[in-house]
Amino acid sequence: MALRTGVTGMSVVRMAVLFGAVVTTGLGAGLFYSYACSVMPGLARADDRTFVDAMQRINVAILNGWFMLSFLGSLALIVLAAVLEWRGGGGGRTVLLWIGAAGVFQLAVLVITGAVNVPLNNTLAAAGSPDRITDFAAVRGAFEATWVRWNLVRALASTASFACVSWALLLAARTPAAD
Repeated sequence: MALRTGVTGMSVVRMAVLFGAVVTTGLGAGLFYSYACSVMPGLARADDRTFVDAMQRINVAILNGWFMLSFLGSLALIVLAAVLEWRGGGGGRTVLLWIGAAGVFQLAVLVITGAVNVPLNNTLAAAGSPDRITDFAAVRGAFEATWVRWNLVRALASTASFACVSWALLLAARTPAAD
């Protein structure tokens, strides 16, 4: 790949935003993948009380700025990358289409999380402290299978978003900017 000459400030911003979108979507894809292939299979081997207690703690711990940076920041950076590409990118419609596909997949992750996983997390929290729960099997049964299934969908969608935005970055880096 040849180095580009005559790179303008806007080109640097455009590429930096696209790179940020790659990093944040990659972090999100890695998180959901980790849950799918290690956290949830590991917890599946735990007794009901341990499972409920651990998931309640995880659901509280994950609500932090670092998680939100990748979870919400990824879609924001994808949208910003699309706007910058639309206004002056050199990759034409091809780069924009890949960014758009990444945005659709990332939006699916947010919708699934808000419509399925968060309500399940809230139901799990509403069961109360493990010291007060009397039927751990019922609490777990109302949560685990659906949460795991939809987390797998989130893992696949976020991985697809990561792949699309990564491809867009590669194409944008190989195409001179129009700005």
